[in-house]
Amino acid sequence: MSRRVRLYLITPPAFERAAFSRSLEAALSGGDVACVQLRLKDAPDAEILSIGAALKPIVQAAGAAFILNDRPDLAARLDADGVHVGQSDASYAEARRHMGKDRIVGVTCHNSRDLAYDAAEAGADYVAFGAFYPTSTKDPSHWADPEILAIWQETMETPCVAIGGITVDNAEPLVRAGADFLAVSAGVWAHTDGARGAVEAFNVLFDRLAE
Repeated sequence: MSRRVRLYLITPPAFERAAFSRSLEAALSGGDVACVQLRLKDAPDAEILSIGAALKPIVQAAGAAFILNDRPDLAARLDADGVHVGQSDASYAEARRHMGKDRIVGVTCHNSRDLAYDAAEAGADYVAFGAFYPTSTKDPSHWADPEILAIWQETMETPCVAIGGITVDNAEPLVRAGADFLAVSAGVWAHTDGARGAVEAFNVLFDRLAE
């Protein structure tokens, strides 16, 4: 395959800012990372804004895009590179209104090609499918089969992201099926070789499969 997959990092659901900032810098030093999504469910707005303001320059200094989960209003206030919205969060139209035409808006589409087609036709910059594997980060309400990635890759140009319980050890089938990005959280932050080692290992895998 000539397509090279890229890593889409998602922050842990809760963390101490100073310690995580160091972990994030280490991860980003491990190799290519396309973007980092700040995902703080149920945190107060002030906390999201404060942590976002601290992490954004770390992410951007590494050449990655800084994306906020769920909240296009706060993403706009942070001057983030993009926002990711789920089906129960802000609509794509609302997200685009906050972010403008030049920033990233990604949409969760679970295991539904119909939702993904609608998002892509509306102008989403990427669609996310999952969960593909069990995950400790959240309790998935939808499960996806790698076939959806293959069908999407064959029929659509909008990039697709695979998410849900992805590790270095189980990533290969998703890469081969057609994912453009792999969204990973615990698979990096809880890796036995540390966050930097995990990013290095993912990039070794992506390079091998792109040959």
